[in-house]
Amino acid sequence: MTETTTVLIGFADALAAIESCASLQQAGYRVVVFARRGTRPPLRYTSGVEILYVTAPEQDAAACAHQIGDCAKACNADVFLPLDDASVHLAHEAELEIPIAGPSQEQIAFVLDKRIQLDIAKQAGLSVPETVVLESATAKPPTFGFPAVLKPAHAIRLDRDCLTKGEGAYCADAKEWNTARRDADPERPLLAQPFLRGAGEGIFGFAAGSEILAWSAHRRLRMMNPHGSGSSACESAIVDGAQIQPITRFLQAVQWQGLFMIELLRDDNGRAWFVEINGRTWGSMALARRLGFEYPAWAVQFALDPKFRPPIVPAPLAPLRCRHLGRELVHLAMVLRGPQSRAFTRWPSRWRTLTNVLWLRHGESWYNWRRGGVRTFFSDAWQTLARRLFRRRR
Repeated sequence: MTETTTVLIGFADALAAIESCASLQQAGYRVVVFARRGTRPPLRYTSGVEILYVTAPEQDAAACAHQIGDCAKACNADVFLPLDDASVHLAHEAELEIPIAGPSQEQIAFVLDKRIQLDIAKQAGLSVPETVVLESATAKPPTFGFPAVLKPAHAIRLDRDCLTKGEGAYCADAKEWNTARRDADPERPLLAQPFLRGAGEGIFGFAAGSEILAWSAHRRLRMMNPHGSGSSACESAIVDGAQIQPITRFLQAVQWQGLFMIELLRDDNGRAWFVEINGRTWGSMALARRLGFEYPAWAVQFALDPKFRPPIVPAPLAPLRCRHLGRELVHLAMVLRGPQSRAFTRWPSRWRTLTNVLWLRHGESWYNWRRGGVRTFFSDAWQTLARRLFRRRR
């Protein structure tokens, strides 16, 4: 690797974009990021980062893929690192002539279709919630009853040459089920599962050859949306040894290589349930990097040199916490607003949430904060908050 090695990454508004960019720059790479045309990504304030603009895949996925290929040629990229589900889908459609530090063509369906993930996870010995596949939103309620969770079967889906993401819903009873069914795309496959109460966890690592290396773990302290979403605050954790063998079997079943994130939900009885795998960079990358796990840079090094192996990272002396300013403020607003489904019989305390969000404790750090990056940090926080406010207004 030399300073002239160029990494093309995208999309610029991915939650892990700023931290992934920092990881790559720290490793000495030249970073070029593509963004949706008409947006103003916070990375525009980051020194040394070049931004190219493409058609939004939600408008024209084929045009977007073609333009990503043009970006790779224009900047003489040596490797491509996808940062979100849209870029994972488009990576191979772009007909890139460079290595992709992400899922192979054969693994695209696996990482974007939760039905496939759940089947393989069950075979590997991971705990999988009872799941009913609904081929359309008009299907009847599941026999396991309520409360239930409805979620899209696909992380992202091509619909009339536009990439779309579906919305999940929590249903306390048949009335809420009917409302969720009415609002859902009638042609989009859904997954129905029992509503499990518990805390989200993530197990991370790096598959290289036949080895699974660089294991780490986080647990969610708060979610941006208490109804269910990515974290707004997380804490480092010890990897659950009981999950290592089934996760290893799960990854080996699809011949996985490179970075990965396994999302789990640990219920009130202490049982960890499989939720999904993310085969690209993830939202809490900030905490992984604070612990010394430079997964984005490692993924690029591995794509360029299959003999590369991540270094051994010492365990932290104490748990570390990391928070996202914009997401914390969204979390506070959602808590103050109150639950939107009767399925949530336990709701975060408004007073405790106010204290936790507005008070920065010793040892806590922020997502996307680094010296010289103040404008990037506050731009990202504001855009996160504004997107949620404007979305609610619409």
